[in-house]
Amino acid sequence: MNIKLDIFETMAIATFVFYLGQFLRKKIKFLSKYCIPAPVIGGLLFAILVLSLRLTGTMTITLDTTLQPLFMTAFFTTVGYTASLKILKQGGIKVFIFLILATILVALQDTLGVALAKLFGLDPLLGLCTGSIPMVGGHGTSGSFGPLLENMGIAGATSISFASATFGLVMGSFIGGLVAKRLIDKHNLKTPKENYEKEIPLSDFHEDDAAILCHKRLMNGAAWIFFAMGLGSVISKLIQDTGLTFPSYIGAMLAAAVIRNICDFRHIQMEEKEIEALGGISLSFFLSMALMNLKLWELFALAIPMVVMLIAQAILMGAFAYFITYNVMGRNYDAAVFASANCGFGMGATPNAVANMDALTAKFGFAPTPYFVVPIVGCLFIDFVNSAVITFFINIIH
Repeated sequence: MNIKLDIFETMAIATFVFYLGQFLRKKIKFLSKYCIPAPVIGGLLFAILVLSLRLTGTMTITLDTTLQPLFMTAFFTTVGYTASLKILKQGGIKVFIFLILATILVALQDTLGVALAKLFGLDPLLGLCTGSIPMVGGHGTSGSFGPLLENMGIAGATSISFASATFGLVMGSFIGGLVAKRLIDKHNLKTPKENYEKEIPLSDFHEDDAAILCHKRLMNGAAWIFFAMGLGSVISKLIQDTGLTFPSYIGAMLAAAVIRNICDFRHIQMEEKEIEALGGISLSFFLSMALMNLKLWELFALAIPMVVMLIAQAILMGAFAYFITYNVMGRNYDAAVFASANCGFGMGATPNAVANMDALTAKFGFAPTPYFVVPIVGCLFIDFVNSAVITFFINIIH
């Protein structure tokens, strides 16, 4: 029996899946500790249900994912609106240095993924599904590049990317603490013993249930997003005419970045909080639908190569943070905090990096510079760099 859900039924289930994930994350300490996103939790459970129904021959479930590309493009458009060169300049030299390190890490992850895929006799493009797509990119980038690679003939690309991203979230948090503790002990680093200097600025990573809703500002925020998406559609068509392979959202992302910097230059105020909120909503629905539509049975044939490739990525991340990030960022306590954050950021997401820093600074003392630099690079600029590097690899290999 095949059940086909229409667009409204699919959205209803996606909504239920999101809130189920939220509920489970609150109830299960492991999920909250490693910052596993609610859509990933609920969506993965739905995908497992679909898998079990398929394997038992009970039924198959087909979703209508018409709105998934809309939510994906809307989210990456809001990412584009954060790419302010003015903020990058204000961040100082540490921001530039950490961004360069992140760029090198992205290239190394993709090189390792491609090399191991060739070693196992797999399509090199499949190696990118365990590289920077899920590692630095996380679930958002996995949901965009996975379908792109599948359209290029790489079966299971989306499932592998999502599975790798979930592995990265957990492993990045685990490695971060080990690396930082080892650096502090080995180099006998001087650390603040009491965490009294200032409160850790985490407001950007917590929901504000008491926020005041303003229709005008919310409408303006939506207008900025849709205007950039429309302009980006034209840009994407021009890019496609070059014959190169690019993700569908790249035009909207570039358009938003250009608009943002023009507004900065002209001192035009944008509804940043509203754009961010709408982006968060879009990401939640996009991830819920993407995870719900996973074809988990495609992972079976790649179990052993995938495990080896993911362990290799974890070793690369730990070594990079320990030997490169620590030494480049100053060889002191702040550098150890940077190394810990780099593990969460390099195998998960910016909130994971902040969670790594929280755990470390709660024990050894506050480090203000990493708390300022890491979110700027992680939230504002790395998605641009990562998309560019991934696209470069795809076009070289394909």
